[in-house]
Amino acid sequence: LKPERFTFLPNTAGCFTGEDAVRTLRLAREAGGWGLVKLEVLSNSAHLYPDMVETLRALDLLVKDGFDVMVYCTDDVVMAKRLEDAGAAAVMPAASPIGSGLGIQNRVNIRLIVEQAKVPVLVDAGVGTASDATIAMELGCDAVIANTAIAAARDPILMGSAMKHAVIAGREAYLAGRMPKRMYADPSSPMAGLI
Repeated sequence: LKPERFTFLPNTAGCFTGEDAVRTLRLAREAGGWGLVKLEVLSNSAHLYPDMVETLRALDLLVKDGFDVMVYCTDDVVMAKRLEDAGAAAVMPAASPIGSGLGIQNRVNIRLIVEQAKVPVLVDAGVGTASDATIAMELGCDAVIANTAIAAARDPILMGSAMKHAVIAGREAYLAGRMPKRMYADPSSPMAGLI
């Protein structure tokens, strides 16, 4: 690999304390000089949701150390704002548990996070197929993390291609603006002049 062709993103996946996460990212910076990092502080091994108290504490230390921190978080709207206010370079709310493939379980919260954010919002965790990625982008997210959805697919190469097209379709739909949802029918063809 030619390092200049890629952006490396050190990640604290597998860390269960803020101290371990901070130490891991400091070592990564010493090893490779990387300042853009992903902070992930897990709460337990059953559901792998983040421990938001530890995450916020670690974020504060990393920002003071000069890191640009992309933060894995719950889909809690208030906490996402606190992370941004504490200096997060991006917020990465979980759509559902890591590796579950359940897709976006709380569209309302993801949309509210997007609406309030002044930093990029990347849906992280739980994406299972291309339609999940499309929905995330239609909600206004800036990107989608789709690791297990691709790695665990029967044909990972084809799923990677599907994800690419899904993200493009979702983003274009978001930019185009969806039609309003209505309770009753509203004919789109003109009724005047019919025989």
